[in-house]
Amino acid sequence: IIIFFIIVMIGTYSGGVIDGIDGLSGGVFTAIFGSYGIIALLQNQLNIATMCFVISGALLAFLWFNLPPARYYMTETGTMSLTMCLAVIAFMTDQVFLLPIIAMPLVVTPLSNMIQLTYRRIYGKKLFHITPIHHHFEALGVPSYQIAMKYWIVSIICGLAGIILFLIS
Repeated sequence: IIIFFIIVMIGTYSGGVIDGIDGLSGGVFTAIFGSYGIIALLQNQLNIATMCFVISGALLAFLWFNLPPARYYMTETGTMSLTMCLAVIAFMTDQVFLLPIIAMPLVVTPLSNMIQLTYRRIYGKKLFHITPIHHHFEALGVPSYQIAMKYWIVSIICGLAGIILFLIS
């Protein structure tokens, strides 16, 4: 279990590359922690649910001041603590296997980096203009605030999908 925990911890930590556009990581993490808060509440784990909702509330307060133009930055310190806390909460709720679904944007973002590196090594050219994928969308001309809001919507949908899967299992 220790090796599995380390793998999950490293996997969630790699999701820290999502921080790069004003408000992007804050909105994504708000949806993820909110989803795990609901799951913990349904499991009657009130302490974990409270912690998840407090983190979501703190992230909403952070977002209030982090919408473009950002006045505060999460940086590596913020994403590191959030991703590590997320891995621990996934284990404490015994819903580790729902983590890739609930946290899909955290999975896709480092995966785009890996795809870019592999594609470039095999074919000698880039697949994306730039990685992580949210910067690729920026390079295509999509405004950063639209990228952030679309990521938020996808995060909410993924979180709801994870809650539904939890309820039917």
